[in-house]
Amino acid sequence: MGFGYPWAVIAPILITMGIKDMDAIRVTAIANNAPVSYGALGVPIIVLAGVTGLPLLKLSGSVANIVAVLALAPPWILIYLVAGKKGLKDGWPLAIVGSFAYILGQWPVAHYMGPWLPDITGAIVSFICLLLLLKVWRPKTCLGYGGVEITDAGEKKHDLAGGEVFQAWLPFFVMVVVVILGTWSVFPWVGHLNKVIPLVAKIGAVSSITHKAMAAAFNWKLFAGGTWIFLSWLIVVLLFSKKTFPVLGQVFAKVFRQMWGALLVGFFIFGLAFEFNYSGMAASLGDGFSKMGPAFIIFAPVLGVIGVALSGSNTTTNALFGFVQATVGKLLGFPALLLPSLNSVGAEVGKPIAPQTASVGVSTTNYTRREGEIIRHNMGWALVVLGYLILIGLFFYFVAPGAMSL
Repeated sequence: MGFGYPWAVIAPILITMGIKDMDAIRVTAIANNAPVSYGALGVPIIVLAGVTGLPLLKLSGSVANIVAVLALAPPWILIYLVAGKKGLKDGWPLAIVGSFAYILGQWPVAHYMGPWLPDITGAIVSFICLLLLLKVWRPKTCLGYGGVEITDAGEKKHDLAGGEVFQAWLPFFVMVVVVILGTWSVFPWVGHLNKVIPLVAKIGAVSSITHKAMAAAFNWKLFAGGTWIFLSWLIVVLLFSKKTFPVLGQVFAKVFRQMWGALLVGFFIFGLAFEFNYSGMAASLGDGFSKMGPAFIIFAPVLGVIGVALSGSNTTTNALFGFVQATVGKLLGFPALLLPSLNSVGAEVGKPIAPQTASVGVSTTNYTRREGEIIRHNMGWALVVLGYLILIGLFFYFVAPGAMSL
């Protein structure tokens, strides 16, 4: 999922566990940092590859390199936000296992399969490893929200049957299997399906600068990643048809009433991105930023944050500023993948203060139409994570540039 929907799903779960609404949303927003670039079946990276011309698999891997370092921090922050300093003191093994297990599930998939599933596989591996850890280890004191000790922790057991647990996991299994079968290039049919393009929209023009002919084109690939997630949804609906069909109409109607404004942002921002890139504004902006010299490495993630604050989406941020970042990198001689990757991950860390994301995220809480309060509440920790990302960018620029080269 992407575009703020993880907030909408997870925040209510945390609220039912006793965390205050605003803090539950903040915890969800920080937890959602690392997977954002791979959300919505990797659409942000697919768009980034499209506007920069860089290889999709290489971009997927370079973003994974940055995210692997970034993912080391959020578990510590989350434990602190929920249970305070005492929670960190007693629960630090959870942070270590959770972060490294997420990297274990995410990094190989991003490097060798592509951007469609790394966040899902990372989350599943992390969940399984944490569950196994808790089978053999427990903190001395189990703390709940606000650092309050839970005296009966571990004594309560769920009353769910094995079949009910399987049903809860079934949608995720269906999605992983369908997406792998439909997108992984090792399968021979994937290449053939990617060539199915029933609609091509193209408009030609002549550049006023180079006086050369150029064209802006949209190729509708029928079997792109979104098709497979839609197919996964249809399969899940059919599997749970007795429970889902009666309420589908109500769900769609209510969601549209709440989200029609946020939906419009996507249409307009992509139109703006096309005009921005094809008019030469992006190239001009990139040329201007290049005058900053190597110091631009510090500003690159900040530009990603600005983009997501304007548009609310990692995808649209990459559409707006991906080409700018690639242009600056080329002019300054940076590793080709570094600045575009920092743009995407910068948009990740800016998601907690992105208006569109907040609008979607609060739709299942008491803060609908009160997005400003949420953004202000998230601002401090979003800036902390941004500072950490800037340090990561400096590391890859000075210490490990090879990880960002083609």
